[in-house]
Amino acid sequence: MIKLGVNSVLFKKYSFLEAAKAIKAAGYDGLEISAIKGMCEHLDLDNWKAQKGDIKAVMEETGLMMLSTEVASLDEERLTKAFEAASEIGIPVINIGPGGKSGNEDSLKESLDKIARMSEKAGEFGVILCVKAHVGAAIYNTPTTLRAMEYIKSPAFGIDMDPSHIYRAGELPEEALPQVIERVRHIHIRDCKGRGPGPGEPALQACGRGDINLPGYFKAMIDAGYDGPVCLEIIGPEQDMVAASIIAAESYGYMNACLKMLGAR
Repeated sequence: MIKLGVNSVLFKKYSFLEAAKAIKAAGYDGLEISAIKGMCEHLDLDNWKAQKGDIKAVMEETGLMMLSTEVASLDEERLTKAFEAASEIGIPVINIGPGGKSGNEDSLKESLDKIARMSEKAGEFGVILCVKAHVGAAIYNTPTTLRAMEYIKSPAFGIDMDPSHIYRAGELPEEALPQVIERVRHIHIRDCKGRGPGPGEPALQACGRGDINLPGYFKAMIDAGYDGPVCLEIIGPEQDMVAASIIAAESYGYMNACLKMLGAR
């Protein structure tokens, strides 16, 4: 069964315990712990050994599942720490961006080589490294995602399929997903108003407030038999607890209703 979660970056103003309690109260099955340097480090990769006990205690107290972590960076030293932390804490998926520049073949090849190398290392730690198409980056749409899938053979490599980036690349996510689903191991999800370049203010990223055909996207997921994590990822300015909780709860209700209509929850 698909597990719904929230990236804790939505609650970056608050402690990990406060974030987890709010995510639990909104109805989610689990969470994605943010390890994004300079934005939100609920998982501090330079200090993860000291955090490990506290993180596990929070998960036990709330009863949430640890679905993934977002590191974003392709830095080898930082990712190696992420693999070590994930293996010890019990985090199955590490999410990154592809880096590089759109429309530049040399940049794409460089990104693919880095991701391939780090995927092999992820496999040594028993975790999955996922990359998503990202506006402005070397992998930014379905054709470049397919290039990555063809080039990177490691079973520890997966696609993190974020419909908002695909939508802003001028595609329809509900049509793009079936093309890459065989390697999808994680889904970041949010809505967005318009084709970008950004997804809009945080409130407009709540599922159902934007222009993406999210019901169609969920149908494509179910039709393909996807049963991995789906984690709400909201970026932008800090939100207070009320605003962040509204975004989380509203998105949960929308996604849960879509899945119930499809007989998937």
